[in-house]
Amino acid sequence: PCWRVEQFVVAQECTRCSGFQMKTIPACGPTGFIEKINCASSHRDEYKSCRSAALEAQRFWRFVGSALGVAAAAAALVVLRQRVLDRRALEKVRKQIESI
Repeated sequence: PCWRVEQFVVAQECTRCSGFQMKTIPACGPTGFIEKINCASSHRDEYKSCRSAALEAQRFWRFVGSALGVAAAAAALVVLRQRVLDRRALEKVRKQIESI
């Protein structure tokens, strides 16, 4: 590809590939997004795979949300388990006091 060895200008910003583009343009394969570039020396128009900033941000916040959800669930389970263990300990102490 000319964009690896030459200077280039981005002719079209990073956009999601359509179904037809996914089948016909190999650059769509890795990320599902492409940008059209124009190489300066050879004056060729080519497509380059790119990453969408908006999609990356959405994935990041989805990950953060799921991590917080898992952390909240784990914290709730710890609290519930601690309550069960406290009740068992109190019951055991109560039985020991009753047996005296």
